[in-house]
Amino acid sequence: MKLCLNVITACVSLLAPLSAAPLTLQEVLDSVTSKYPPYLMALIERDIAAGRLRQVQGAFDLNFRSLGSFQPNGYYDNGVGDFILDQPLPFWGGNVFAGYRISSGSLADYDKNRTQLDGELRAGIRLNLLRDGTIDARRANLWKARLDQEIADPFIQRQHLDMVRAATRSYFNWVAMGLRLGVTEQLERIAEDRDAAIGELVKRGQAAPIVKIDNERLVVSRSLAVVQARRRFEAASIELSLFYRDEKDEPAVIARHLLPSRFPQLPKLNENKVGPDIQNAFVLRPELRRIRLVADKFNIDQRLAKNNLLPNLDLTASVTENLGKGPYKDRESLESSLALEFRVPVQRNEAKGRLQVITAELQRLDADAKFARERIVAEVRDAWSAIRAAHQQIDMTRRNVELAVQLETAERQRFDQGATDLLALQIREQATFDSRLLEVDAQAELFRSQADYEAASAMKLSNWINRAAAPANSSSDKKE
Repeated sequence: MKLCLNVITACVSLLAPLSAAPLTLQEVLDSVTSKYPPYLMALIERDIAAGRLRQVQGAFDLNFRSLGSFQPNGYYDNGVGDFILDQPLPFWGGNVFAGYRISSGSLADYDKNRTQLDGELRAGIRLNLLRDGTIDARRANLWKARLDQEIADPFIQRQHLDMVRAATRSYFNWVAMGLRLGVTEQLERIAEDRDAAIGELVKRGQAAPIVKIDNERLVVSRSLAVVQARRRFEAASIELSLFYRDEKDEPAVIARHLLPSRFPQLPKLNENKVGPDIQNAFVLRPELRRIRLVADKFNIDQRLAKNNLLPNLDLTASVTENLGKGPYKDRESLESSLALEFRVPVQRNEAKGRLQVITAELQRLDADAKFARERIVAEVRDAWSAIRAAHQQIDMTRRNVELAVQLETAERQRFDQGATDLLALQIREQATFDSRLLEVDAQAELFRSQADYEAASAMKLSNWINRAAAPANSSSDKKE
């Protein structure tokens, strides 16, 4: 009974891999967007930008200050305590303040720290009417930090495009190497199967022994080609494992039984889509959005530099309420004050120099944006040219395979009839083998070029942006 269970278990374990579905490109891409370490590192850029934004928001934190002074010896012996709350405002570069002050002992009549017995309450506001009115360094840094948060998205999107492209090319390279290995093994089996038949002919005296030796050499030569093809397939599997990971987020080397038997259905050619795809790329490509956001940051710096050319005209308004009675009769009533301060920077070289630098930076960004558009057009057109050429190659390689198979079949019939020698048949078999490899390479090139085109046109980026907030579904792990 135990033996039967062991046999059944062994059979199930052997049949399980055969029933597994082939690994799809979508499973690889899902793994990239949920587990690929470089991509997860790129997502951290958002957290960094959020932290920097919170850091600059500290310039608008409520501040508390306390001051204390004591003069135990001298003509005036006194003590003063002062407590102040100061809140910066997000407009007009100003702030509101409120405080409490109390003094004890004797102070001179001109001393502004004098208070009644219960102290004094005061509150006020400061506003910048010219310089630092519509913009100042605090608000400029805050606005630029918010733009940095937006700039994090183009950075992540660029990483997404590059990694999806790399994963797609790696996947189809893996498929191509697997199919090449299969074609090479098929060629080896042909020579191995023929070896026994030639041996029988040699025993009967119908073929010279050298013919069997030649076929044995051919078997060894083709076995060597299988070893080389298997190494290339294993290298492609290891490369793909960097993108496809198991449930422990470790690279999963994909078993050969998960290799698709053929490439997916070929995408159809549509020349009319190139122009609209280029226009969409101008909108979707993250490089152009990053340039626009960086230009917005420089525009803020430009406004700040122009602000620094203005004179200062600062308004301060405050009220003071004294609490309690005595000892100062001149401090018994509610007091209010209004002050204007006017300051003019004379040379203003720092602001002028900064404005000159910003103007040059904006000009450079304009040139960068122009060249980025030209580069996008070139990349999209080049990828489309590669797709079109690959389609043409596939049509020709398929016809080449058909012709090579017909010639090989005819040559094998002649060999079986004794009308030709093994060398001629080997040449036909090698021609069929080469034509099948060319067909595999042409199909792989088409899908690699399609990956380049999708990255250049960013055609799938809008769908990814819409799904970015949703958690990625983890696919089933397939590992040797």
